[in-house]
This record gives sequence, structure tokens and C-alpha cells, in this order.
Amino acid sequence: MNSISRRSVLLAGLGAAGAGALAACTDSGSTPALVSPSGSVVAAAEKRRGGTGRQRTIMLTAAPARVDLGGGVKASTWAFDGRIPGKEVRLSAGDTLVAELANQLPGRTTTSIHWHGIALRNDMDGAPPATQPPVRAGSTFTYRFVADTPGTYFFHPHVGVQLDRGLYAPLIVEDPREPLAYDDEWVVVLDDWIDGVTGTPEEVFAELEQGMSGMDMGGNSGSGTQGHDMHSRGNAPSDSSPSDSVSSGAMSSSFLLMGAESDLLGGDAGDVKYPFHLVNGRVPDDPEVYTGKPGRKVRLRIINAGSDTAYRVALGGHTMTVTHSDGFPVRHQPADALLIGMGERYDVLVTLADGVFPFVALAEGKNAGGLALVRTGSGRAPTAAVRPRELDGTVMTASRLRAADDVRLGSAATDVRHRIELTGGMMHYDWAINGKPFDMADPDANAILVEEGRRVRLDFVNTTTMWHPMHLHGHTFQLGGSGPRKDTAIVLPRRKLSVFFDADNPGQWMLHCHNAYHAEAGMMTTVAYQA
Repeated sequence: MNSISRRSVLLAGLGAAGAGALAACTDSGSTPALVSPSGSVVAAAEKRRGGTGRQRTIMLTAAPARVDLGGGVKASTWAFDGRIPGKEVRLSAGDTLVAELANQLPGRTTTSIHWHGIALRNDMDGAPPATQPPVRAGSTFTYRFVADTPGTYFFHPHVGVQLDRGLYAPLIVEDPREPLAYDDEWVVVLDDWIDGVTGTPEEVFAELEQGMSGMDMGGNSGSGTQGHDMHSRGNAPSDSSPSDSVSSGAMSSSFLLMGAESDLLGGDAGDVKYPFHLVNGRVPDDPEVYTGKPGRKVRLRIINAGSDTAYRVALGGHTMTVTHSDGFPVRHQPADALLIGMGERYDVLVTLADGVFPFVALAEGKNAGGLALVRTGSGRAPTAAVRPRELDGTVMTASRLRAADDVRLGSAATDVRHRIELTGGMMHYDWAINGKPFDMADPDANAILVEEGRRVRLDFVNTTTMWHPMHLHGHTFQLGGSGPRKDTAIVLPRRKLSVFFDADNPGQWMLHCHNAYHAEAGMMTTVAYQA
């Protein structure tokens, strides 16, 4: 799409004062006064984090890039400093990250950086318009915050559907008193890729938002509307060009994926037809190779940076021991495979065998996947079509995990309970929370109100026939009374998931589906602290 969207206009018109005013105002007396993202209580909470006093300073340039995905596949996209994933950022718990973002994206394209999973000060969360105005093209913004909780995180934009481009990178916060014993680490980033190959994310969203009722299905194969039950706010650049096609030189006529089904996900597995699934930026025909030694214990930090795909991951010939979910430790559990939704991260330990082994990220329900290799000795590399038997073994999901004793929420009475009803469907592409799509012009409309110091229960009630990975900014919640601590959790169709968190990080925080297209359509709201 070459036109400026409604969301672009709204975001471009918000100034720094405007974002703070939106968070602090009242609506004709009907909405309580809310904490400002830069207010005194936010500063006080940040001061309580303490910190080491050390700083880690980085420069991040968001700009158009021509990237090599391997196997002769090249794509035009947007990336941080010309590479995907972006360069890993690593610091120690308690260090201050100082990150200067330079926006060199085309035309009037705005952007931001959200530090996914980090409990940080509210005005550094990178979520326009709730916590900051978007960073205008040609300008810079400096993020500064203490990263006080060890774990596996990543960062990405929070404007439009930019998540489905190449603007993402791992963020690893190391524990200076690391309790795990292992010999090496391997950070693994998974992604579903379309940009610059068969289309752009903005073109994908333009098709999806028509809904099933507005589409000509004559050119689609599959099972009609089976698996689907069936507002634009995408930030398309004013001078975006037609997508490159590495195969036929022509743009795809349809991005909608029909008939993607998964029992693990309760039915419909996804909406978007991706030509590639990447592991650390490489296509399966030309995979990344991790080289190690037999008998060594390796910690894998696995990040799903995708926009519409859950992955079932397995390392052929090995059993994984799950140690962390979304940065927080869990009681160790063995698994053959692991289901990981968009925005989730899992850490696992493996003891390497002797030979060449496939690390497979099966695109759940989509009959496709990504591949990397682990080589510890001689042997022939498997082909891109390899499907190790572990994929059909014991598949670990968050519901089967338990929080480690030292991070489990203490016993406390629930002070407030909110019903978060997930609504909408493919027919009209009207995804929303509690039946109301997020309003970029009024981010506090329909906010979920909380007060600092309270124990909060969120009841996610999925009334749709599709799964949704729900992500809460600035906090971690606990699944049920003893489940894992997480910031992103899969809510299955027609199911309810109750989570608990302590309201200990004041500000205005986004709560949304981490399917980039569902969020963009409106499945997003604000968890707002009252002043």
C-alpha cells in the first residue's frame, strides 16, 4: 500500500506533551486520573530498582536493507544496522541500557522500540501513543532504563505491523549469580518471513482487514472458511515500493493461508501464507550451523520473533530440559519438543551427542518450518525436509510447567479481577478486547484500571475460534496458582486462562495479542494505573 494510513496520521500528530496528557487526563469525570508515564511514581519505582551503576551504550539505526537469507534468497526489508536478526545486546542484571534509536526509514514512516518482556520504567517502553510519541523519520530517541531481571528477551518496533519486517534482535540479561551449570550458549531466533519476497506486511494487513466476507476466494486453495470464524492502523510508508519476488518477479495475489489446523493450538493455526520460516535469519535450504563438542552442555535461548506462527521446536537425537519461560526459571522438565507462540521465549539445556543433528522449528499447523544444524562430529547434513521423531514425542507447553520456588508469587488475596474477553473473527477481521477495538486517538478508552500495590487477576476468555498469544507490557504474570511466570501466554480458542500479577510497576501498559495482525486490527488495550 502506498497511501498514508489513519494510524500514521494519528501517530505523527502526537507530540511528547500529547502522550503524557493522554495518560494523565480524565474523560469528563468518567475516567479516574491516571499515572503519567513520566510521573513521580514512575521515577520512584525506577529508583527502587537500584542497579549496578554500569552502563551499556548502543546505537541502533532503523533503515531499509537488502538482506541475504541464504540459499540465494535476498529480500528488501527494514532492519537494525542492515542485518537480521539484529546484533545481540547482552548486559548484566542491574546494568543500565542506553540505546539511541536513529530512524532512517523511508518517507514519513515513524517507529519505536519496545523492550519485550523487560519490566522497565514506563516512558521507556516504546509503545506509542500510550508511553511516548513515535520517533519521526530522520530523528532520534534515546532509551535509558535499568534491566534488573535476568532472562531471555528481545526488542522490536511497536508501530503498525513493523514487527513482521526485520526490525528485531535478542536482548540477553545475564545473571551475575547464574545457578545453571553449562558450557556454552546458543541464542536461537525464529521468524516467519514474507517481507520483500512475496509482499510487505502492510500489503498483508490490507488484504486481511477486508475479512473473509470481502475477499474473492476463487484463487485460494484449501478448505474455504474452515478453521476461521470469521479498522486500519498500519503505518505504511508514503513511498513504499512493490515487493521484490525472488522467484517469479511477480507479487503474490493472496496472502491468506487457508486450512492451517493444529490440535495443539485448538484448531486454526494461523492466517498468513509465509514463503519462508527462518532460524537466525537463514532459510532451511542454507541453514545456520552451530558447532560444538560431544558431551558438552549447551543452553539454548529460543525466541519466537514471528508475527503469525507458533513453532514446535525439537533437536533431533536429543532430549531438552526446559529451565526458563519468558526469562523466569521453572522447575526443570524434560521434553522432546516445545511449543512456542509469538513473543514467547524458552531456555532449555541439552547435552550434545556425536554427529550432525537438525534443530527444527515446525510451523505449527502450516506444513512448513525452519531449520538449523548442530554439528559435533562427522556425518552428512540432513535435508531441509527432515522431521525428527522428537517432534511427535512429548511436546512441552506452558500449562505443563511450574514456577521455580524462588519466583513463584507469594500467597495473597486477589484485590481486583478483570475479565479480558477476546472477541472477533476472520469474517470481518474485527479482532478486539471486550468487543472494543483499540483506539489510537484515545489509548485510555476502555482501559483496564489497576492500583499500585494490588494483586490483580486477569481472566482471559477467548470467545473466538483462534488462539491468541496475549502479552502484557512491564510485568510478568503467573499462570494460575503455581504455573510459570510469563509475560506472554497462549489462550486457546473457546477457553479461559486466569493469570495473576502484582501491580508493582506504575504507568500505562499495553495488553495485546502478539499476532501482529490481530493487534493491528484492534486486539489491544491499556492496563492503566490510577493516580
